[in-house]
Amino acid sequence: MSPERRMARPAAPQKGTVSGPLGRANGNGNGNGNGRSLRETAGQGPRPGTLRPQRPKRGHRRAIVFVLLLAAVVLLALSSVGGGIVGGVAASWARGLASDNPEALRMPFVAGLVRDQLGDALTTPAGGDSTPVRFEVPPGASARQVGDQLVAAGLVKERLYFDYLIVTGDLGGRLQAGVYTLNKGMSPEQVVEALMQAPITTVRVALREGLRLEQIAAYLQTLGLEMDVKAFYDLASKPPAELRTEFGFLETLPEGRSLEGYLGSGTYEVYPDVTPEELLRIFLSQWGKQVGDGPMAQAKTAGKDFYEVLTLASIVEREAGVDEERALIAGVYANRIKRGGLLNADPTVFYAADTAKLRALDFSEWPGYSFWSPPGGKLAELQLPADLRPYNSYSTRGLPPGPICTPTAASVAAALAPDTKAGYLYFVLIPDGSRRHDFSKTFEEHQAKLRKYGY
Repeated sequence: MSPERRMARPAAPQKGTVSGPLGRANGNGNGNGNGRSLRETAGQGPRPGTLRPQRPKRGHRRAIVFVLLLAAVVLLALSSVGGGIVGGVAASWARGLASDNPEALRMPFVAGLVRDQLGDALTTPAGGDSTPVRFEVPPGASARQVGDQLVAAGLVKERLYFDYLIVTGDLGGRLQAGVYTLNKGMSPEQVVEALMQAPITTVRVALREGLRLEQIAAYLQTLGLEMDVKAFYDLASKPPAELRTEFGFLETLPEGRSLEGYLGSGTYEVYPDVTPEELLRIFLSQWGKQVGDGPMAQAKTAGKDFYEVLTLASIVEREAGVDEERALIAGVYANRIKRGGLLNADPTVFYAADTAKLRALDFSEWPGYSFWSPPGGKLAELQLPADLRPYNSYSTRGLPPGPICTPTAASVAAALAPDTKAGYLYFVLIPDGSRRHDFSKTFEEHQAKLRKYGY
């Protein structure tokens, strides 16, 4: 039996892509979602990461300036003769001009007429709903396009309100691409003020394969998330009934069991204020994509309990170092179960020992705990609480009560179709850094290999 020497630390996964309602991710470690580069090509356009209002081309700009100056002279003359009536016409004309061409607001007399027309619109919210809304300013978008997006999202009633504040305040160069938190209870002035702040920075959550639930909870505490990580752990430990309805594959989860084994690995980009429920749904969705319904259907066709398949797969995940050996390792355990023998699987004992020790620690101390370390002494004689004794596969026959970590799809496939043809009953880790194992059919052969490799 190969002694487990590895200490699991959260690290970026090696494969698999992730997408979820609160973040985008990929398993290649690049994790581009809201964390993608927002910079423009050097030497082309405005400074990196900023947007500016669209300006007319130089030839058109001169014509516009001439028309505006001419219009100004005419309007001033008419205003002195026609009084309020002509003043109203002038204000309407200025508003229409600014709506079609926001750059006209750079002319003081146009800006003044428009401001009179707007009244208290700049300080009046678009609505009364203060629910936070994620608003994204895309890279390369013009200020005018941003204004259109704000109107479409119901955050500003009219684009001119946004245009007026941006152009007269000369704020276009301060707009940065990214994600912002706004709400419909904000006035146009408050919306613009919020967009002048730095965009929200997402948090990268990188879960590698083979982590147990407590490892995930410990890791999440180190990321600076605003959410209550203990609430996340409690929710995953005792999942509510609605999750079973939302994720059909959880019908394979026995009542009273945690979500151990069902939390998908990958690299995720999430917002700092992601809730425990949202993050848990992201992990479950990823598991559904990675494993899918196929293995559950295969288990049913073969007359196997999928939860038991998942449990065996989790042991294979902790033991296997190379993909081509997963089915052989699953076959060793399948052969032992068939003969009515003990599994003698080190990882199950390590899992139980860790669980007992974690119970004695405060939740805040978990990030400093070293998981999957050998507990010392003879594993068969390890003293454990009554509820954890079934995990000691050196003293209890059969599979443990449930998964000990989240297995990969490859380990699930191996557990569904163990390679039992050679009749192997033992394996030992070859200490050459290859992560491969040497398999044996008899105890005597296994003992000889232990001596050979210096165990």
